[in-house]
Parts: sequence; C-alpha cells; structure tokens
Amino acid sequence: MPVNLLSEIGSFLFIAIALGMDAFSISLILGIQNIRLKTALLLSILIGTCHMILPAIGIVLGQALLNNIGHVTTILSGLLLFGIGIHMFIGAFSSYERKAFQLAGFGFILLALSVSIDSFSVGLSFGMSGIHSFIMILLFGFVSSFLTLLGLLIGRKISGMLSTYSELLGGSILMIFGLTIIFSSLMTR
Repeated sequence: MPVNLLSEIGSFLFIAIALGMDAFSISLILGIQNIRLKTALLLSILIGTCHMILPAIGIVLGQALLNNIGHVTTILSGLLLFGIGIHMFIGAFSSYERKAFQLAGFGFILLALSVSIDSFSVGLSFGMSGIHSFIMILLFGFVSSFLTLLGLLIGRKISGMLSTYSELLGGSILMIFGLTIIFSSLMTR
C-alpha cells in the first residue's frame, strides 16, 4: 500500500472513531439496562448502516456545493468539522440526563439516526472539500457498529463518567481535523 493511502486510511479511522463516540457513549448507558445480545447486535448494525448512508448523502450534497461555490467550500468544511467537534465537546458537559426509551420499532430507528447525524455533516464537509472515498464510508460504518456493540457489552461494568470522556475525545479529534483543514487551506493560497 502506498504511504498516501495508509495516511488517508489512518485519518479516516480517527474520524470514524470520533464519530462513533456518540454511539459508544449512548450504548454504555443503554448497556446498563441489560439489553439482550440479539437486540445489541441489531442496534449496532443499524447504527453502522446509518453511519454509512448519512455521510454518503452528505458527500453527494457537498460535491454539489463544491461545484457551485468552489474554493470557499474547503474552509467551510473545516469550520463544519470544528463546529461539530465543539458541539460534541460542550455536549459532554451538559447537565441533562439521557433518558432511557424503548428500543423497539421507531425508537430503534430514532436512536440510530440521532447518534449518526454527525456523520452526515462530516460527509457534507468532505464532499465540499472534494474528498470522497468508499473506504471512508465503510470505516464509518464498521467502527460505529463496533463501538456501539462494545459499549452495550461493557455498559454495566463501567460508570457513567466514561461516556463524558468519550464525547470529549471525539469532539477534540473533530476540532483538530477541522482546524487542520482550515489552516492547510489558508496556507495553500
């Protein structure tokens, strides 16, 4: 594998982990409720699928914006990633309690969409900056599925404190990538 491809995959993997932290933190809380293995597997697959579909839609829309507004989209994509990171970071300190709800039917889908919505914004950001990769979308899906299942399985063994740290880590990673895109765009002009 060429060095550039490995570097690209490494970057996508870090972003995939950052995006999967929401699913991980929610699944830690849900894991305390003694969810059945079949339900845990189904939820992790559904969240992984949403983490692939939503960024793909975002990439398509981002590409359309790239074709219409040109060079400004790179800076906008960096700002978008940075903003998502700040939102995740601040969300870790919010004082609201995450309420448990029934994991059936519409609640299942709503949960998967709510923890995957950030991946749409990241896909939009990448589409605007001209980045589109099948590997990235697969990594987003696989990593979020894995982190969801991992969180559900170890949820009852850890305290709620870890979910705050995972959101802080995910938000920090996205902020760093956003700033990197912004500064590299400004330096190449």
